[in-house]
Amino acid sequence: MSPTRQHFAEVVRAEPVDLGLACLLVGGEVPGSRLDVEQSLADLDALAALARPLVPRGVGVAAAAEGLRLALGEQAGFAGSGADYADLRSSLLHEVLRRRRGLPLLLSVVWLEVAARLDVPAYAVALPGHVVVGIGDPEDEQVLVDPFAGGRGIPQAEFAERMTAAGYPALPAHLLAPMSAEDLLLRLLTNVRALGQRQGGTVQAAGTRLWAVELSLLLPRHPFELRRERAEVLVRMGRHVEGAEQLEDYAEALDEVDPTAASASRREARAARAQLN
Repeated sequence: MSPTRQHFAEVVRAEPVDLGLACLLVGGEVPGSRLDVEQSLADLDALAALARPLVPRGVGVAAAAEGLRLALGEQAGFAGSGADYADLRSSLLHEVLRRRRGLPLLLSVVWLEVAARLDVPAYAVALPGHVVVGIGDPEDEQVLVDPFAGGRGIPQAEFAERMTAAGYPALPAHLLAPMSAEDLLLRLLTNVRALGQRQGGTVQAAGTRLWAVELSLLLPRHPFELRRERAEVLVRMGRHVEGAEQLEDYAEALDEVDPTAASASRREARAARAQLN
């Protein structure tokens, strides 16, 4: 395990999780990455200093949200567009800080990190297909903002429309609950895995999927099916023996709960080994 990956494993098992640092360490998995953790942390400090005059201590929730929008959205230029979804850099915090572009989740992390430095209560909210930020107390007064749209506030009517479009006739309470750091990191790595899958069968795309899966497996809680995905990616990359061994381990773990799936996994393991003949 590389030093950066070992550091990631330690950070995600700490309490509380340092979300900004964990997101930065994800960038260390990219070959040729220009990751400089200390510089990126300094960049976040500088953004907080930029926002401080616009978000004085003790200001109300709405004023704090507006001050952050002015600092991060207008002055610093953080926002996103449809093109960002096809760019791996949009999921790497150090690149988002450099380019001022990113996916909703990473832009939300920037807002959370700056808000924390200013002692402004803020939390991430997982809407269907989108992550936004709540400023204030999720149990009391709060406003929702969309960092992907430069920090624009989300009016209640628009929020209701989004829920209706996503198939929710009434607002489920859990949708406004703050996301945990672990949930944010798993969602971030899921985005990276999905991007690697969309990019096709190239070695680079498979490598991206592999490190995203392996980082996901380091999280204290993760979907068990990721073990199978790791094995399949290894086989795709030509690491047939290692992939077959992983498939066999997966099958052994499934024997009692899903024997049919276990048998299928063993067949895939045999097929992987057969490719060596």
